[in-house]
Amino acid sequence: MKEDYYDILGISKNATAAEIKKAYRKKALEYHPDKNPGDSKAEELFKKSAEAYEVLSNPDKKARYDQYGHAAFEGAGGFGGGGMNMDDIFSQFGDIFGGAFGGGFGGFSGFGGGGGQRRVKGSNLRIRVKLTLEEVANGVEKKVKVKRKMQVPGVTYKTCSTCGGHGQVTKITNTILGRMQTAVPCSTCGGSGQVIDKRPADADAQGLKIKEETVSIKIPAGVEDGMQLKVPGKGNEAPGNGIPGDLLVAIEAQDHETLKREGDNLHYDLYISFPEAILGTSKEIDAVGGKVRIKLEPGIQSGKILRLRGKGISSLNGYGSGDLLVHINVWTPKELNKEQREFFERMDGSENFMPKPEKSDKSFFEKVKDMFS
Repeated sequence: MKEDYYDILGISKNATAAEIKKAYRKKALEYHPDKNPGDSKAEELFKKSAEAYEVLSNPDKKARYDQYGHAAFEGAGGFGGGGMNMDDIFSQFGDIFGGAFGGGFGGFSGFGGGGGQRRVKGSNLRIRVKLTLEEVANGVEKKVKVKRKMQVPGVTYKTCSTCGGHGQVTKITNTILGRMQTAVPCSTCGGSGQVIDKRPADADAQGLKIKEETVSIKIPAGVEDGMQLKVPGKGNEAPGNGIPGDLLVAIEAQDHETLKREGDNLHYDLYISFPEAILGTSKEIDAVGGKVRIKLEPGIQSGKILRLRGKGISSLNGYGSGDLLVHINVWTPKELNKEQREFFERMDGSENFMPKPEKSDKSFFEKVKDMFS
């Protein structure tokens, strides 16, 4: 069972954003790899602290975590803070440390290998994937073609002469407080510690070439329009011993012709005739799993909402499925022939046609309340 994020940082659930940041900085400095060289336990605590901060410092993720716990991010690719590696931590939270450890994360001696060498990460790629309501409801695996920079076979590298393979150089700045020494990424090799020695004619200056690759993306059920998934390692590759960037997948949920989504619930407007409302009938309606048939009792009222449980969208957090809410609308004809008009004129004022709402007939506001219960 995963440890609670608040316990990891040693804070309460009522902690402010400033308190969360302060607690993370304290933990990160305590367990920083430069301070604990070769200590695997400290490195693991360092990663846990960063994962906790990645979630709790984000208002949206924090709200989901407070409501659902770790289940809020299970099976959702890049939705949570799980699986963070050192490259993620140092690229995302460098400002937390300020001038600690040699002026920033560039001073981390264990980052990507010994000797202070830094592993450069390739740039991320972004694509948009369109999903039907059925795909959103059930989850889907999409295969997309992505053009990404990849290392060309035959490229060789040599140690950067500017930084001596460390990936960083020392910069001295004169300030009113005196001379300040900081470590910054090497501008010659971009921080990788290596420069190209030999490269084929079709490779660019970094030894890379744009190639098309088919990438499989597993999209979980319950995603919403605008959400973003992360496919690790499927962005642009980096030169030398660098690590690939990520492929960021933006979800675009398409509208359904008859079904409208609201959270995990679906809404369907069913129009029936006046005789059908009086006599009762059965109707076939749309659902995400295909057509379903429902029975309407005689005397059904316009505005009644039928709830088909479990016929909505599967919850992204794994807590079952929403419902399909069928809204009954009795269609009143705008034109009548002579015979029809005479019939209703005879019925006008009839005891049986007078409105007699029962206590069980809920008001509009009660129906709206039930929809969200």
